[in-house]
Amino acid sequence: MRSIGELARDSGLGVSALRFYDTAGVLVPAQVDPSSGYRWYGPEQLEEARLLARLRRTGMPLADVRLVLAAWCGEDTGLVRKLLDAQLRRLERGLSEARAEFSAIRALLDRKENPMSTPAATDSTTRVTASAPALAAALDAVRFAAGTDPELPVLGGVLFDIEGGTLHAVATDRYRMAVARTDVTGHEGPRRQVVVPSPLADAIRALLTDAPASAELTVDGDRVALAAGDRQAAGRCPDHDYPDYRRLVRLPEGRRVLVEVPAFRTALETGPVRAGEAPEQDGKSPDISVLTVAADGTVGVREDGDEGPDDVAVNREYLLQALAAGARDQLVLEFGAPTAPLAVRRPEDDGTFSLLMPVRLDA
Repeated sequence: MRSIGELARDSGLGVSALRFYDTAGVLVPAQVDPSSGYRWYGPEQLEEARLLARLRRTGMPLADVRLVLAAWCGEDTGLVRKLLDAQLRRLERGLSEARAEFSAIRALLDRKENPMSTPAATDSTTRVTASAPALAAALDAVRFAAGTDPELPVLGGVLFDIEGGTLHAVATDRYRMAVARTDVTGHEGPRRQVVVPSPLADAIRALLTDAPASAELTVDGDRVALAAGDRQAAGRCPDHDYPDYRRLVRLPEGRRVLVEVPAFRTALETGPVRAGEAPEQDGKSPDISVLTVAADGTVGVREDGDEGPDDVAVNREYLLQALAAGARDQLVLEFGAPTAPLAVRRPEDDGTFSLLMPVRLDA
């Protein structure tokens, strides 16, 4: 017999996923301890769990997965083959449709990159002065959301967006986005944007730890430098256009709830988790927390299978990181629709916030 943790380790399914598949009747443990509720799985269930993991990685609907597992041990494998063929056809159809859409998008991109006339680009030096503690706080508020996917190097850093007397620091890995705002002086030219790679952003942040009251940031072509006192951190930045984050943060106003961060963090860390359609982290399915707003305005964490139509499911680790980056004992959670991003805001500063994409729960 295997414990739920051992089966998770040997099958590639997370513990929370195994709990969900138990409650969904897809992979029911051979034994459940009546006093503790602890699950135990028989030797033959390892093969089923590995099969289940493979099927889910193909995106097969849960209803079809249930039928495949039910028919797997039988002598007549015709149903299994039909279900596999049906899923393969769905994937091929989806790939064909995706290729057509990508071809259309690339054509639009070609026209965008090669218009009839392109004005000559001009590079000028931008130099601004910022409060060292304020710039350090802005980096702390966004650094956790920077991407690590080598296929998307433009997201592997922090965007510095300088316009007028404001510098916005922005980071995103597609599943979450963090934005922070700080005041700067000395810039009167056009808007300037530069993507600071994560290693350079970390070096800048380290320099700000014991820096004087102010620091000078210089953008000269693809080179960024921060001078604080007699020390400097500098490096080259990639020649990539960052996504228009301003469009992504224009959300309809949702219901705002003030939460006490220490108590809410404890509720998340000790509360129930679910399996959901979320990107894997380090080869493991992340834990999902389902948030609900009670009638009295408090935010709670739902039990498995007890979610309501207005609840929002999020990656628990991402939410905990956003709470830590908020750096306040009280933060505001802004709930929109269940399919809209969850916003984590500071009560006194709407210019610094995080957005978390919701997670689709397994049907």
